[in-house]
Amino acid sequence: MSIQASRAVGAAVISVTALLMFVPTAVCGASGNESLDVTQLIQVALEVNPRVRAARARWQSAEHSIRQNYAPNDPTFIYGNVDSPTNGFDRAADHTIAVTESFQFPGKAFFQADRARQSAQVARLQYEAVERDIRAAVETAFYQVSLDSALLAVNAENIDSLQRVLKVTQVAYAGSQVTQTDFISAEFDLATARQQQKGFRVNEQNDRTMLNQLMNRPPDAPLALDETLVFKPLTIPLDALGSWAVARRQEILEAALTAKSSSTALTLARLEYAPDFTVGYTFDNYLIPSAGPTPNSLQDHGWAVGFNLPVFFWIKQREDVRRAASDLEAARDDLGAIRSQTAAQVTALYRSARFAYDNAILYRDTMVPLSRQGFEVALIAYESGKIDFVTLAGALRRSYDARVNYLQAANQFMANRVALEQAVGAPLGE
Repeated sequence: MSIQASRAVGAAVISVTALLMFVPTAVCGASGNESLDVTQLIQVALEVNPRVRAARARWQSAEHSIRQNYAPNDPTFIYGNVDSPTNGFDRAADHTIAVTESFQFPGKAFFQADRARQSAQVARLQYEAVERDIRAAVETAFYQVSLDSALLAVNAENIDSLQRVLKVTQVAYAGSQVTQTDFISAEFDLATARQQQKGFRVNEQNDRTMLNQLMNRPPDAPLALDETLVFKPLTIPLDALGSWAVARRQEILEAALTAKSSSTALTLARLEYAPDFTVGYTFDNYLIPSAGPTPNSLQDHGWAVGFNLPVFFWIKQREDVRRAASDLEAARDDLGAIRSQTAAQVTALYRSARFAYDNAILYRDTMVPLSRQGFEVALIAYESGKIDFVTLAGALRRSYDARVNYLQAANQFMANRVALEQAVGAPLGE
């Protein structure tokens, strides 16, 4: 048996794992009251994952920045000790109290609050996008751990099969029916499979570590999983998925909000031409009669109203308006780009998923059974001396290649389905 055939032996053992994915009630691991299925893992991860918690906190922070836009600026209070002939603190001729308040042009605060509200909505969508990505990562890690667990069990069975092949070649070599090369090749393949078993175990441990990381747990913390995998074809029409993506995907909704916020920013930039106001009140208490307005009036009141003049509009306000208009144009183009990108992504993933599913069904129902039957027949024929070891190795290679292709198709379907949920922005709910 060649080295390529031995590698195919190790890789093909995961076919049983993929087979289990087609059976809704198949259980790939221990399932009990304390075991977590993929839905429970997602729920836990969405509560404890640091990325989700940070995105949720940023959303809450943005929510608290809306109402403050309606509040006017804080007033300024001034007390003056005026016309002191000494050190400025005593024997003053006048005590002055002044209060000033600045007001924006009417309407600016509402537009500013709208922008803050839109920013909070963007933060909420970013939080939902993080939840979506963590959900997809947990699903992917869960499926990988399930595959790894079954891979270990199936590879152990293949080691037993290789031991059978080794015994057959040993008997044939002892009876001088074959050369020692057949026995050495079979022994080499068995040693390779045993070494691969160690690699599969490391892969499982690493994938469990990744799942623990998503759930914010120590890397080597034990995790009991209910490894029940449900494998179902896509039944939702492509047009429906495209419509869902436009209505649900967070990036599209965020781009739409950004365009709306840019439109509000353009209105605010134009409002810079409108003046802002300052209102002031002054009260004077004259301590020296000669300093007052009249000898009998030692107190007076005063009001002042001011506003800014945009005399430098040609270099400030006008440039702000042009910049805001360019930002609005960019936001609208970004929205069109993300919609086009999403439509293409959903279409490509949908086609790939459908093909992967059909390909997996073909290998499951036809190619894998035929190749397995061919290997069993070849093994019997080799024992009876009707075929040589190269023919036996070829039959074994075709059998395991078929299982590997089947596994790749099944894995591709699961990966495309998870990616399709990310592109749509929500679970498919089939």
